[in-house]
Amino acid sequence: QVQLAESGGGLVQAGGSLRVSCAASGLPFSSAHMGWFRQAPGKEREFVAAINWNGDRTYYAESVKGRFTISRDNAKNRVYLQMNNLKLEDTAVYYCAAAYLWTTAATGYKYWGQGTQVTVSS
Repeated sequence: QVQLAESGGGLVQAGGSLRVSCAASGLPFSSAHMGWFRQAPGKEREFVAAINWNGDRTYYAESVKGRFTISRDNAKNRVYLQMNNLKLEDTAVYYCAAAYLWTTAATGYKYWGQGTQVTVSS
């Protein structure tokens, strides 16, 4: 049974930092491309960042480029999203997802976690 479990969300002040993690099990993690998406209330789910299977390729949404960093540890079956200089508009539920094709489209991701709430306050 495939499981993706996000953790590390919470409340942070604008300008602060937070790291969210995703623990994967039940899938060939070291061959999966991993992505982070987010969904704010009343908005569509949007792509945030992706990392390829061995970590040597990453891609970011323009809105987070230079502030967020995606990384992975294949030995631990984990993917991370380090978020710095957080803004109010970063408030959302953050989801990790796994894909076997390189893509930034949500429809291309086969497995999804339940999400973790990140709230940025002023």
